[in-house]
Amino acid sequence: MGKIIAIANQKGGVGKTTTSVNLAASLGVLEKKVLLIDADPQANATSGLGIDVDSVEIGTYQILEHSHTPKESIVKCSAPNVDVIPAHIDLVAIEIELVDKENREYMLKKALESVKDEYDFIIIDCAPSLGLLTLNALTAADSVVIPIQCEYFALEGLGKLLNTIKSIQKIHNPDLDIEGLLLTMYDSRLRLSNQVVEEVQKHFNDMVFDTVIQRNVKLSEAPSFGESIINYDATSKGAVNYISLAQEIIKKNSK
Repeated sequence: MGKIIAIANQKGGVGKTTTSVNLAASLGVLEKKVLLIDADPQANATSGLGIDVDSVEIGTYQILEHSHTPKESIVKCSAPNVDVIPAHIDLVAIEIELVDKENREYMLKKALESVKDEYDFIIIDCAPSLGLLTLNALTAADSVVIPIQCEYFALEGLGKLLNTIKSIQKIHNPDLDIEGLLLTMYDSRLRLSNQVVEEVQKHFNDMVFDTVIQRNVKLSEAPSFGESIINYDATSKGAVNYISLAQEIIKKNSK
């Protein structure tokens, strides 16, 4: 039975898509079968794995509408053992279109029932908002990874997200767990980065992953080549960090 993990934070630029793409690729390299779902209208996870966004005809929009099944939406990508359900800019419209539908928060959960057993992990790249798309992802998910940037405003908005997760647990998805808080864009030379790491670890203890994602030029370059960091430069710090995160998640879920 596949574990569904949403990568969520309503703040933009914290490393959600980078984490979604590279965690999926790392789990794939570690011989896990992975489905990556792009649930962000910006479609960066789609293009980041070498899929031409303009050519996407069936994707997340269609499975949320239930006009197509996840199997019909799946696209192969450059990462081994990873399938992708791509996104397109038309996903912007789904928030408005679902608003009058009954059980609108459960559209993704219902759609994924048909493929859940075929994968070890299903990773959902969420949009930088707490709208209906993210609500669908968190209602469908078994757990959530929250990327937190090692910068001054890192903890701003985290309380709001944790409150949203609590209300989703109460109303829509009592089984939703926090897989972990992931510190991203860490620069050991900056005192501020070190202070943020200390603060987060002090406040959240065991909720924080041991793996910290370091700031890395190769991580920024890889998406422009349509490749994960594993394919682009397997020896880079970024690749080592994401393999370490994947191993941590595998270990945590094999208990």
